[in-house]
Amino acid sequence: MERTSILNVKDLVGQSVNLFGWVATRRDHGKIIFIDLRDRSGIVQVVFTPSSKDYATASELRSEWVLRIKGQVKARPDKMVNAEIETGKVEIEPEEMEVLNKSETPPFPLDTDGYEIGEELRMTYRYLDLRRQRMTKNLMIRHQMTAFIRNWLSEKGFIEVETPILTKSTPEGARDYVVPSRLYAGKFYALPQSPQQYKQLLMVAGLEKYFQIARCFRDEDTRGDRQPEFTQLDLEMSFVKREDVMELNEKLLIDLIRKIYPKKEIQEIPFPKITYKEAMEKYNTDRPDLRKDKDNKNLLAFCWVVDFPFFEKTEPGEGSSIAGIASEGWTFTHNPFSAPKPEHMNALLQKQGLGEILTTQYDVVLNGWEIGGGSIRNHQPDALEAVFEIMGFKKERIKENFGHMLEALGFGAPPHGGIAWGFDRLVALLNNEPNIREVISFPKTGDARDLMMGSPSELEKNQLKELHLKVEEK
Repeated sequence: MERTSILNVKDLVGQSVNLFGWVATRRDHGKIIFIDLRDRSGIVQVVFTPSSKDYATASELRSEWVLRIKGQVKARPDKMVNAEIETGKVEIEPEEMEVLNKSETPPFPLDTDGYEIGEELRMTYRYLDLRRQRMTKNLMIRHQMTAFIRNWLSEKGFIEVETPILTKSTPEGARDYVVPSRLYAGKFYALPQSPQQYKQLLMVAGLEKYFQIARCFRDEDTRGDRQPEFTQLDLEMSFVKREDVMELNEKLLIDLIRKIYPKKEIQEIPFPKITYKEAMEKYNTDRPDLRKDKDNKNLLAFCWVVDFPFFEKTEPGEGSSIAGIASEGWTFTHNPFSAPKPEHMNALLQKQGLGEILTTQYDVVLNGWEIGGGSIRNHQPDALEAVFEIMGFKKERIKENFGHMLEALGFGAPPHGGIAWGFDRLVALLNNEPNIREVISFPKTGDARDLMMGSPSELEKNQLKELHLKVEEK
């Protein structure tokens, strides 16, 4: 007999079903034993009476034992209906039961939302924590979102391309995670902070419309809502201007929410556009929360922030002297691969008025959180090289770190631009979760540890030797 999903029993009164799942709870009421059986789809009540075939075994069941139960779906008496669960109008009269596996007593309850449990304990037993209905729902909705995005972009002519995880270390704003090479002593791969260079190279390759649900890695200082590895929706388009990319992403966000979160209300369509200068003067932040009612959890206030400064001064000693900039140092505010606004291109190429140059960068903000950012790119090598020169890079270093990009742009690169969404943050916000760890299957703690697997961990001496590494003790 084929397996029946527990949620489906609500429509199968009078039929025989074959259920598989976990014991959520067992309750003994006199001589009657009630078992709540749970699978991924939901929970249903199973009622054992003294005349039931497996009554004696049912009295021994404990939480999280794994069962197969075959039985009849019965309508509950009206006064016994449980309106809080979708299967609350029915119950199962068991005909046979098989214990597939027993379970140790869980270290914490699984029938609550889990917020009351210490995070270190939840992370240590994450495979149990994920059994709670809230966590299962979060992962299921996350799947629905990725499936919707993939289909939506595919219908718009985008193709999904996977880009390398083992790549080259280049200065892009955060520390790289590095991987030592066994075959090439003293050399290292780096894990990608984003697919930024690869997606631009795909535009050089003529693919025109690319996207990826991309894994990214950044070795940043610990902070509550950061993760060493995270997920982006990454996309790039050729032959576009800033407004083209913004319009496409706005439509995708609207359609996504209407499909997956129909109860949520978008405060204003089209999304308002605010310049960086206006945002800082009016809200004192470039991530303004524009909600008219901040107590309404289903209210979504999107906005675009545009016209960011391209460069900002570095702290004394961090910059380096280049022609025309005395001893002041400069760095990019968002992304070194961004193009300036067209009217500021000459200033960039001439390295003049650096503090006044505006970039084509655009950020999309939701309820006071930046959920995505992108720009039109420098598709001509001299413009990109000027950016690195302004940052104080010498010619040799530019060639070493970015020579491959400059060379590629010299082979007829099309105008292009794109965006990356912080996908974990978007899912967390739309599910009203307090942090991104609640919507990631196996996250690290706030201080970048995996308590379940015990990482980071030491390597054996033979492994270190193979990788040409030696650990010096302080």
